Amino acid sequence: MKFPVSGFLLVLGLLSAASPAAAQTAPAGFVLTDATLRADVARFNELDKEDVVNLVPNAQAADWMSQQVPRFECPDSALQHTYYYRWWCMRKHLKQTPDGYVFTEFITPMKHGGTHNTISSALGHHIYEGRWLHDPQYIEQYTKFWLYVDSKRSAPRLHGFSSWLQDAVWSFHLVSPNKPLVQELLPALNADYKLWEKERMLPSGMFWQYDVKDAMEESISGGRKVKNVRPTINSYMYGNAKALTAMAKLAKNDSLQRKYAAKAKQLRADVQRVLWDEKAAFFKVQYEKGGLCEWREELGYIPWYFSLPDDKAKYAKQWEQLTDEGGFRAPWGLTTAERRAPGFRTHGSGHGCEWDGAVWPYATTQTLKGLANLLTAYKHQDGMSRQVYYDELRKYALSHRKNGQPYLGEYQDEKNGEWLKGDNPRSSYYNHSGFADLIITGLVGLKPRPDNVVEVVPLVPEGQWDYFCLDQVRYHGRLLTVIWDKTGQKYGRGPGLRVFADGQEIGRTDKLQRLTAKL
Repeated sequence: MKFPVSGFLLVLGLLSAASPAAAQTAPAGFVLTDATLRADVARFNELDKEDVVNLVPNAQAADWMSQQVPRFECPDSALQHTYYYRWWCMRKHLKQTPDGYVFTEFITPMKHGGTHNTISSALGHHIYEGRWLHDPQYIEQYTKFWLYVDSKRSAPRLHGFSSWLQDAVWSFHLVSPNKPLVQELLPALNADYKLWEKERMLPSGMFWQYDVKDAMEESISGGRKVKNVRPTINSYMYGNAKALTAMAKLAKNDSLQRKYAAKAKQLRADVQRVLWDEKAAFFKVQYEKGGLCEWREELGYIPWYFSLPDDKAKYAKQWEQLTDEGGFRAPWGLTTAERRAPGFRTHGSGHGCEWDGAVWPYATTQTLKGLANLLTAYKHQDGMSRQVYYDELRKYALSHRKNGQPYLGEYQDEKNGEWLKGDNPRSSYYNHSGFADLIITGLVGLKPRPDNVVEVVPLVPEGQWDYFCLDQVRYHGRLLTVIWDKTGQKYGRGPGLRVFADGQEIGRTDKLQRLTAKL
């Protein structure tokens, strides 16, 4: 199946409005110029050998990013520069193919890669991140590739890894509403869910998975051939069922809506009943042979990515392990297994893909997304705070370093930040996680929703910053600007938290707090 080339024509070098000269002046009605973006890209380009070139070469990266990504400014240089670095890296993975636009995971060819070197393990991360690009065709065509092209292969790769595809597609719709697209994709997404049930559902109604097919191999609980019931795939399928419920409602398919609402309700109850360890106060893997894993793993936070746990104090208690140095807190980030576990970091170092304790950006993204949901939608938070979110997000930003230069790899030593794949070229620019979405929906707090209300719930701690600005965010067909300016002197738009749509103010409040406004 072939798709039309996007009308943006960006990579053909036909841009004129985004010239370096124009970088010094913000577009009319907006706040931020291209100066920081272009300076960052120039530095990233200078440090890069560019051994692999896909759709947008380094020479066109600044122009492409100028047209495609929201601007971000804050007093914290680590967060600000990492934000642009991550967009610069993701752009490297964008390919235009006879089957439409796709994103790769590895910059180098991989034996387990499918058509166009595609791999589905981080598909949910790709869609959550890419939904903020100004041209929705990139994610739309990428989604259609997996549902329509990959499925026609003799050996489809979509189910090579667990996925929250349906949830991600609905999240994409919440940013760029497209009812005809949802109606078009719904039958394929429904069929995909049913295929998961056929392949991985137990008679109990819960799902099993090998740790390697969760993209989390060599875990302390798992095994490449062990059919464990894991919080991963069960949370994903809950999120997917919730998303299909919403899509069916939009498509006015009452029977499908009732069907998936019931599935989501049952999975939610089952995860809390079967995978919750009352004594350890943690969601855990259940062994194929029976019983829960003896130790806690970071994957136990995934249920909050989809707001699965009930808002009860006993579940919130799990989060105290996040800031416990015997739990998951480490100098370089959040570990994938609790540090007190006897099996912590015992599967070797850099020889495979060890999820027995090393820091993985993939998991960090999921955990911080879950933490943001806890802080904005739950009453019971058990000591978690905006400061915890900020500190861990900043630690994550600072981890994007190797030999003092910007770098994004596979996984890291939790004590010194060493990238455990060393200089292996496959590890460079590893497109296996998210970052910009954690800034946009977490730190700044823009919460996508299906109605015409803009909701902002910032997680910037009180007193941490005097200013920040998220500018030119394409949302529901409009361009939003979110400003925090303590004194009103930084941006000249007045003090406080303010939201603009296409340059016109639509809402304000004096403090860093929840703000809603109508488009």
